[in-house]
Amino acid sequence: MDEKNRVWAIVLAAGESRRMGEPKGLLPYGRSTILGTVLQNVLATRVDGVLVVLGSQWRKIRATLKRDDVKVVINPRFREGMLSSIQRGISALPPSCRAAVLVLADQPTVPPAIINALIDAYRRKGKGLVVPVFQGKRGHPVLFDLKYKEEIMSLDPTVGLRQLLQRHPQDILEVRVSSSSILRDIDDPADYKNLMLPRKRD
Repeated sequence: MDEKNRVWAIVLAAGESRRMGEPKGLLPYGRSTILGTVLQNVLATRVDGVLVVLGSQWRKIRATLKRDDVKVVINPRFREGMLSSIQRGISALPPSCRAAVLVLADQPTVPPAIINALIDAYRRKGKGLVVPVFQGKRGHPVLFDLKYKEEIMSLDPTVGLRQLLQRHPQDILEVRVSSSSILRDIDDPADYKNLMLPRKRD
């Protein structure tokens, strides 16, 4: 792959999981955990590298990541919100990285095919912001070109990354997907219980 086209994944796993009451990434899911499944899915894509941002209870979570195919960084400012973890992840990307896919650590049902679709669309169309859309609704993961690095580093933490999308609507590429997984995350025990119920394929 041409150096200038390298795409990394930033997996955001620094949150406090306050509504869940325990680190949701460590909850069982399938043959692994929620975070373990997310990482398996991301590693099965065409990303050129995977970086995981930890924060709350990072020692406990890091101890479960017994693998050398992901880079782990710690966000000491995790209480400031998700944007601080995005900024920490961006600052740790290698110089060869051209774009990053932001992956939420509580979306284990997002399949590798969706991330690949975002990467393919980015490389084909040249847009700087690529978002998946299911039935008219935008979701995650989101891909952004690192031409926006400095702007992201200066965003208002109380508003978050959506400021970037609001400022550059002409540079957004929406990718239609057939799975509602891009809209589903896990915030509380009810979400987790629903996740574990047998589900028909989208």
